[in-house]
Amino acid sequence: MLVPVIMLMAHMLQSCSTTSKLQDGELLYNGMKLNLKPQGDEKIPSEIVTDLTEAVNVRPNNPWPYISPYKRMPLPLGLWVYNHMNDSAKGLKGWFYNKFVEEPVLVESARPATRTEMLKEILDNNGYFGSKATYDIKLGKNPKKGEIIYNVDLTSPYLIDSIVYLDNSTKLGHLVDTIAKRSHYLQKGSRFSIDSLNVVRTKIANTLRNLGYYYFRPEYIEFLADSLINPHHVALKITFADKTPAMSMQQYKVGNIYTSVLRRSVHNPGVPDTLHTDKGELIVYRPSKLRKNLVPSCITFRKGRIFSVWDMDRTQTRLSRLGIFSNIQLQPVPADTSAKNPVMDLYITCQFDRPMEATLEANVVSKSNSYIGPGLVLGVTNNNIFGGAEKLSVQFNANYEWQTGHNKGSVFNSYEFGLTGSLAFPRLLAPKFIRRMERDLNWTTISIGADVMNRPHYFKLADFHAGITYEWHPSRNVLNQLTLFKLTYNKLMHTTNSFDSIMQANPAVALSFESQYIPEISYTYTWDKFFEREKINGLNFTFTVTEAGNVFDGIYRLCGVKGEKKLFGTPFSQFVKGQAQLIYNRRLVRGSDQWLVSRVLIGAAHAYGNSSQVPYSEQFYIGGANSIRAFAVRSLGPGSYRPPKEMQNGYFDQTGTFKFELNSEYRFPIISILHGAVFVDAGNIWLLKNDPQRPGGQIKAKNFFKELALGTGVGLRVDLGMIVIRGDLGYGLHAPYYNGTPHYFNIKPKNAFAFHLAIGYPF
Repeated sequence: MLVPVIMLMAHMLQSCSTTSKLQDGELLYNGMKLNLKPQGDEKIPSEIVTDLTEAVNVRPNNPWPYISPYKRMPLPLGLWVYNHMNDSAKGLKGWFYNKFVEEPVLVESARPATRTEMLKEILDNNGYFGSKATYDIKLGKNPKKGEIIYNVDLTSPYLIDSIVYLDNSTKLGHLVDTIAKRSHYLQKGSRFSIDSLNVVRTKIANTLRNLGYYYFRPEYIEFLADSLINPHHVALKITFADKTPAMSMQQYKVGNIYTSVLRRSVHNPGVPDTLHTDKGELIVYRPSKLRKNLVPSCITFRKGRIFSVWDMDRTQTRLSRLGIFSNIQLQPVPADTSAKNPVMDLYITCQFDRPMEATLEANVVSKSNSYIGPGLVLGVTNNNIFGGAEKLSVQFNANYEWQTGHNKGSVFNSYEFGLTGSLAFPRLLAPKFIRRMERDLNWTTISIGADVMNRPHYFKLADFHAGITYEWHPSRNVLNQLTLFKLTYNKLMHTTNSFDSIMQANPAVALSFESQYIPEISYTYTWDKFFEREKINGLNFTFTVTEAGNVFDGIYRLCGVKGEKKLFGTPFSQFVKGQAQLIYNRRLVRGSDQWLVSRVLIGAAHAYGNSSQVPYSEQFYIGGANSIRAFAVRSLGPGSYRPPKEMQNGYFDQTGTFKFELNSEYRFPIISILHGAVFVDAGNIWLLKNDPQRPGGQIKAKNFFKELALGTGVGLRVDLGMIVIRGDLGYGLHAPYYNGTPHYFNIKPKNAFAFHLAIGYPF
């Protein structure tokens, strides 16, 4: 029924006129074409082609939404509504008219004459002096529709022939000349370009402001061009602009530094307490909890040194990252501009924020197999517990799931909950030889916590953990995280007869559930960078490696202990685990918020020595709100294995020691804070060792692609800036297990949907 309706609508739109309301002499804009004709075999730089195209591109009638604002849809619904419906219609017709109507875009409104002048100006600014730009209007089959044809005949570009620099007799002139000579653009033979010259001016000004010339601006530098000396060449001369302020020509050094730390309450400002530090005078309004050296440690200025804007930015950033101030202001004030060596005093004002911070994250998962359940993460943080910006955090997380509908049978109360406390110091409590950047805060975090997982028909598992982690930046784009030591204790608290019988028949799974200690050391390397200033292409690479038990095993071997080794009377686990993730971000339209974000993830774990199986809590699982969204969490794998029907959603054997996942998501704005997404997810988990009780679970090359679960879906996101609320509706396309059909798309539509409500983007 749907196909005939679509065909009928297409026929109606094509057969009905979209120009019936046009007046005599009016032409419907039907797009444009840009013909560029360079001299000979000269190649036009791509950035110039882009600038020329953007100058003449006009939004046509009925463009493709979210895909291209300059490509016209084949079915101009908005124009058809404008020409064939009444604007005074009421009810459903009135709503339809107001929703879809679009007034025609005319050739006249595209202003082709003005745009040809814009083309000439762009060409002149890029050295193509004397180029010609004209336009023609090409009528279509319908004489009331016209396409604008822009014809551009380019001359050979003018090249830089010589450069006359400033007088090196002054310090400022010498600095300007040095910066200009280091520019990649200001070289003999470069194409003349005003945009490039503006970039050089900005670079000169920014460099000078970091060398003490705080009041210098790009407009104080001028380039004089002479194209008459040598044909098709330009002679450049660098000079200072007329009436350049005297203050901008002075180099300032750092004078006195005055820092004020205000209380949060404006009604009770407190009593000022003046402290003398090596970074100047510090005034703290009491009562306030603040260590004397905390704020000075964030100030990068030194009295008597060159005043630098870069130091202002670094100081602002470091103070902000403490997380204890709601408002930070830096105000430089010249102390004596008439002095031979003028100085700049700096006034820093910080105002305390609320010390307590609470966070709440909620998610809901609904699967078409009648399982539904909410999740909750509640956190409370004191951002300044000891007065040194230390963060004391307590986080509670819980997930609950039950079976609904006519298949529920007995109530299935499956839950997980945990409580974690951590204390983070904004400094690295580690030896000084570890390379770190002072521009970023480095953290030392001590944590302790416990988690409980309950599967009522099978088991209840608890784990207790404590550890210490270092986090530091060795460079701008790199983050290192080292968990120097983490000790976890897994305890199987309760089992049912059904679970015990299953474990007896499946020794491999049973071993992963044994009560044991897990002494871990792990390291995570993160590299994150956008390759352009406009943030068009970005990469995020994360690699984590974890080892457990090797240090204890080595100590026991040195002591002559053989066989199974125990810690406090309980065996400890020994394994190695690694995971790598690569995320690629691509902005599809320059300046827009349309993104294509893709991720590939791979991980593996292997037990040896004191263990024959990787602990259950360290094995991989897949599915859920941040993974393959067409499937519930822990409902896939390993491989093509599927638990018996009576054990499905038990979640104790659907883990593995190898994981592979692919995700791709198109994100686009809809209106205001509402954004949309279309996604495709694929992946699965496998076993590196064969387990006869889980047939099809071991990874094999010949079955790899067939055993990748596949799902797609759409999502809505409410982007509130600090938080993103996300709802994703996944649709399963392919399950890796046999599902009653030999076809690839083996999931029935009624069982294919899964809905996830979550906080934040999935990757």
